[in-house]
Amino acid sequence: MEFKARYALTGIFTLAVIANIFAFVYWLNNSAGFGERSVYRIEFPEPVSGLASGSNVYFNGIKVGEVTSLSFDENVPSGLVATISVDPATPVRKDTIAGVSFQGLTGAANVLLTGASNTAPLLAQDGEASPVLVADPANTRSWTDAAGRVLGKLEKWFGSNSGKFDAILSGLERMTGGGAAAPGPLVDLPVARSIEIPDTNPEWTLAVAEPTIELALNTDKVQEQVTEGAWSALGDVRWTDNLPNLFQTKALQAFENAGLEKSVLRPADILDPQFRLVLDIRGLFLKSYGEPAARIDFIARIIDQDGAVVASRHFEEDVPVAATGSAEVVPVLRELFSTSMTRLVLWTTGEIETAAANQ
Repeated sequence: MEFKARYALTGIFTLAVIANIFAFVYWLNNSAGFGERSVYRIEFPEPVSGLASGSNVYFNGIKVGEVTSLSFDENVPSGLVATISVDPATPVRKDTIAGVSFQGLTGAANVLLTGASNTAPLLAQDGEASPVLVADPANTRSWTDAAGRVLGKLEKWFGSNSGKFDAILSGLERMTGGGAAAPGPLVDLPVARSIEIPDTNPEWTLAVAEPTIELALNTDKVQEQVTEGAWSALGDVRWTDNLPNLFQTKALQAFENAGLEKSVLRPADILDPQFRLVLDIRGLFLKSYGEPAARIDFIARIIDQDGAVVASRHFEEDVPVAATGSAEVVPVLRELFSTSMTRLVLWTTGEIETAAANQ
């Protein structure tokens, strides 16, 4: 009985193996792609990223086959041809739309067939080996390609309409009172090109120190004194530098124009000058209250090596103005400054010559 049981088990195992083999063959022929299939060629007029042999083919969202091969089309160098194998029951018609769908951020591409009408004839006709579908370019681009094209078009459109957008933004700024004001014109302070002095080769040296000035006037804005001690900017016009820097630079230039470029220097350019010229600026401005006038006001002091004041002078002058606009006042201020610098050079050289002779 023991031997009969063994034979029975062996027979049962053998029959089970044979049944599994038949089941596997049936599965291969009906589910794994070895059964009857329909072959189509899809022509893509543009490059397709991520499409490869083995990519899935979907019809209306249902998997019906796969891509079997990819090749180039000699007639369309920029595109490619994909050969697909699908279930013969797939209703691929002449109006079926072919495209590519991309999965997530990885960019894996699948062929997507979308059915249109049920009245269109089937694409595969009797005797035709590989019917051809032409893919829609709009349905073959990944989201990155599509975004790039959209951004490119937007950039081109914005570029061609930049003037209109600038005008709109400027209008909004004016309407809301915002936006930075356009910079005003810059105005330089002149000095005389030539100043005649008795001696252009003196034995003394002079350093023009950095001027002192009130904090409220230490600016490049042209100032207007509206009341005693109250200041405001005169329009939007500006000097080319802050007023004390401009005073020092132009004073040096005036001495240079008198032929004293070797004797009169900045403190940093001369180690131990015999004299120092110190300027205390009270202002170069428009006095608009009372009788309007353009005014220059500064004090000059000449100091020797011992720190003693050799000489001092208060330079002050008013010129009445009929109008108080910057266009009328600024030219008067420039003329006042030029005249004052000439007087400063003549006074300074005369006082130093006298002091040097008495030493």
